[in-house]
Amino acid sequence: MLPATLLAAGGAVADEAPGTRIQVDPASLPPPYATDAVAFQPGWVPAPQPLPFRLPAGFAVNVFVEDLRDARWLAVAPNGDVFLAEPDVGRVTLLRDADGDGRAEVRHTFADGFRRPHGLAFQGDWLYVADTERVWRLPWHAGDAKAAGPPEPVTAPGALGSASGHWTRNLAFSPDGSRLFVAIGSASNIGRDPAPRATVQSFAADGSDQKTFASGLRNPVGIAFYPGTEDLYVVVNERDGLGDGLVPDYLTRLEEGGFYGWPYSYIGSHPQPGLEGPKDLVDRAIVPDLLFHSHSAPLGLVFYEGAQFPPDYRGDAFVALHGSWNSSRPVGYMVVRVPFENGRPAGWYEPFLTGFLVDGGGSVFGRPVGLAVAADGSLLVADDMAGVVWRVSYAGR
Repeated sequence: MLPATLLAAGGAVADEAPGTRIQVDPASLPPPYATDAVAFQPGWVPAPQPLPFRLPAGFAVNVFVEDLRDARWLAVAPNGDVFLAEPDVGRVTLLRDADGDGRAEVRHTFADGFRRPHGLAFQGDWLYVADTERVWRLPWHAGDAKAAGPPEPVTAPGALGSASGHWTRNLAFSPDGSRLFVAIGSASNIGRDPAPRATVQSFAADGSDQKTFASGLRNPVGIAFYPGTEDLYVVVNERDGLGDGLVPDYLTRLEEGGFYGWPYSYIGSHPQPGLEGPKDLVDRAIVPDLLFHSHSAPLGLVFYEGAQFPPDYRGDAFVALHGSWNSSRPVGYMVVRVPFENGRPAGWYEPFLTGFLVDGGGSVFGRPVGLAVAADGSLLVADDMAGVVWRVSYAGR
């Protein structure tokens, strides 16, 4: 096993080799503005051939589907069909690998006319779709290529806040199906945005009984229950503008009623410069379970429950790091594995699928977003820059 790579939030990830352990220590954060806040994003280039992906031994990547307009979020139906949210065209697309060759040769518009659909979740005979300001549901039956009826509203108008700022909304149902949880980002980088912004909201399955489940979450995106438990996890994009080393993004288990700092503090009670908050609130701000390098932009989150990968992957999390714009050097741009032990993060993460950055980090051909485990146990990765869904499979050493 490779030795741990210990780094503070401001340190550079010196080796992106798959399997390298990366730890970000919440006790070793740099001071604010230790470096300038720099706007930098690698330029886009077409995917090189052969594809320069790097993976642990025994894994391979192929194109599941390509030529997509805006490949963002994924969900796998109970019958194995794959559903993709394409926000820029207001569409939910059905993808089907009918012949089992690892490529989706069937593609249909399942439903369209949404504003910017993102989160997807199946519950019973319904596909739930989180748009910017409302959750909808569509009738779903195994084999349908198109929704059998129009979308039905689940939540009330305005229940998810406005579409300003962080516009994605993502969904998870409680294991018993009785509650619907919606991750909602802030309207600003740092500001006093009232709920439901910067929170995870909880609803009865029919959209009634709205409650704030957790708050102080600047931009929560991927949200999922740990398998076999009622532990709800979320990945969060923290604030920008404080330098390369601040603020670490994170994965954490949500405590009901918990406050996670934004906008008044970060990673516990580290104060936000120039914005004093209520002392009792800041004092109880929760330190997240696992920190990612600052500005990595974690979006997709999925727990691996498939049977294709080696047994030690079961119960671990995969997280898609979409990549930075507010760092002097590019960070993220990869899918990482977060090992779990006894139902909790083990304390580090490991690069799993890397190689999106090329030309020494000056260019990039793809950015991972949504993740899903396919019926055959492969890992699907939506890429909104390349317009592709990648498929990661394991064939053994």
